Amino acid sequence: MTPLRLFDTYERKVREFKPINPGKVGLYACGPTVYNYAHIGNLRTYIFEDILRRVLEFNGLEVNHVVNITDVGHLTSDADTGEDKMEVGTRRTGMSAWEMAEFYGDAFKSDLKHLNALEPVTWCKATDHIDEQIAFVQDLEKKGYTYRTDDGIYFNSQKLNNYGYLARLDIDGLQGGARVEQGGRMHVTDFALWKFSNTDEKRQMEWDSPWGVGFPGWHIECSAMSAKYLGDFFDIHCGGEDHIPIHHTNEIAQTEASRGTRLANFWMHGYFLQLNNAKMAKSKGDFIRLETLVDEGFSTQDYRYYCLTAHYRTQMSFSLESLDAGRTALARMLQATYSWGEPGEISEEYLQRFVSYINDDLNMPRALAVVWEMIRSDLTSENKKATILKMDEVLGLDISGWRPDATEAPPEVLSLMHEREVARRDKDWKRADELRDMIAGHGYVVEDTAEGPKLSR
Repeated sequence: MTPLRLFDTYERKVREFKPINPGKVGLYACGPTVYNYAHIGNLRTYIFEDILRRVLEFNGLEVNHVVNITDVGHLTSDADTGEDKMEVGTRRTGMSAWEMAEFYGDAFKSDLKHLNALEPVTWCKATDHIDEQIAFVQDLEKKGYTYRTDDGIYFNSQKLNNYGYLARLDIDGLQGGARVEQGGRMHVTDFALWKFSNTDEKRQMEWDSPWGVGFPGWHIECSAMSAKYLGDFFDIHCGGEDHIPIHHTNEIAQTEASRGTRLANFWMHGYFLQLNNAKMAKSKGDFIRLETLVDEGFSTQDYRYYCLTAHYRTQMSFSLESLDAGRTALARMLQATYSWGEPGEISEEYLQRFVSYINDDLNMPRALAVVWEMIRSDLTSENKKATILKMDEVLGLDISGWRPDATEAPPEVLSLMHEREVARRDKDWKRADELRDMIAGHGYVVEDTAEGPKLSR
């Protein structure tokens, strides 16, 4: 099998992936901040992460997949300013912070299920791991990396020689330009580890700590939880491209200071889905939900297929027209596969070419091209079906579970159906296959059953 190679943002290059522990992979993915529904841009990242996991497993590796739920500590500015997004969300929804976290967390899990994404081995909520986060901050304090301000305990980023390496940050430029509000921080790149509650009002989510009543910073949550479930140095850490300059940079910094590692051997990032040439953002309210696409007549698998048509490290510009093109292509794939009857033998030639692309940094557009080449090839129908079902272990399109809706066919389709039956009676299998493909081109499939052929939409 072609060796698996993945792009590592930390090293800025594609390199061969070899698990730290042979046969096993620790995979951590930054989950949602549950103050609102996930939008389709968020979900594109989780489809990329699902493909990554499927490719790892396709390569015979056992994946310990951990996804967090951020239900406290993520402020309205990623740079540790503003209010907690959860507190803001409660005013919008009228729910308590705990109710809201449960509601939007369940909605997110439902979206993943509808996209046929594999369930993580572990879900972990920030509010369930306060002790681990406090212990992490205490260790940083003991090692001299923290200082106290009026509003919290902060990490002194300038005590690390290579702070910002992941994002290749221009630290001097940030300090000199003062492009980021510094507040009580010693340096603009310092970040909160523990925030103090405002004494003028009671927060819904706050805890006692060695430094007073408050709540954890966003970044410490992921470092503490990933280390708990995967260890101080694990294989792959994933997230969206917006996590590179701040969130993941700070995760690495505090873990280097406390544990002496960069947390993960590979850092991988999915790129944005853009709407009107701008990043979709929940905070602005200008986002599209998966449910919105369903209301427009698309299936959730139409969206999954659409996301597979672009490499995860390229930005996509979303439109209903491009999604509709993906829907048409997927419908043809499903209809053709359904018409092929029982599976035969897997074509090793096409499968190995497919693998060569999925193992080349998850090159799904090229892998899909091989799928379509195989569909149009002169392989027998039975062998095509066996091959595409094997490929679907990575694609995740649930091809085997698809069934067409029955409908009355137009006269031209019925005529092709009759001609195909004549060809089958005369054992002209090549002509029968050609006619089946012509029927599929009209949007119909033929299922050969013991009771005779059945035609479906």
